[in-house]
Amino acid sequence: MSRKPKKGYFVRGQFVAEGSEMDIQLKAELKGTPDASRTDLKRESDELQDLGKELLSLRTDLFEAVGLPDKLVDALAEAKRITNFEGKRRQMQYVGKLMRKLEPELVQAARQALEEQHKGSASEKLSLHLAEHWRDRLIADDEALAPWMAEHPDTDTQQLRALVRQARKDATPAGKTANVQVSQGLAPRKGRAYRELFQLVREHLGGAAGAEEEMPEGEDGDDEARDD
Repeated sequence: MSRKPKKGYFVRGQFVAEGSEMDIQLKAELKGTPDASRTDLKRESDELQDLGKELLSLRTDLFEAVGLPDKLVDALAEAKRITNFEGKRRQMQYVGKLMRKLEPELVQAARQALEEQHKGSASEKLSLHLAEHWRDRLIADDEALAPWMAEHPDTDTQQLRALVRQARKDATPAGKTANVQVSQGLAPRKGRAYRELFQLVREHLGGAAGAEEEMPEGEDGDDEARDD
């Protein structure tokens, strides 16, 4: 099957495709501002290579929605696999070369996808902080229950009270264990109820079901033993 010829022209026997880097540079030189144009071209090239690097961390669904060419998709996948520093650097240069060949619409779509991911991450963090705030407030103060129920009347009050009671109990060990924690400057223990209370609050605030707050290593096993 014949390939569609590219639009362009010849300069000193070399074919220059319209829209290519050489085309941009030659046209800029004709305008009498070659130095400034080379600077702009270098800046644009660096920005596109940086954009390609950011695409490595783009969420799968957003990445696929951009509709990048297969060659660029494969190049990015290969860049993810490479662990050698020099090898990765060379691969990212190749990614940058492919990024410079993208249509402006695809470049803009890639930027929008990254912006959408960034906004989602910020919203997620805000939601987590709000859930943490309510969990800690409910554990610390009995009077927090009334405003919570006013905002979220569909909450199972009995379950909420039970989790709060157990979370308080887990956080205030008695006797020798408490003395050891104080002497070693350790934070109060956070058991299963503490995590389940966070989950309950998170779900009512509209968070993703099943999302879990990170807990320090080593607590899960101790919590299971204490809950038995």
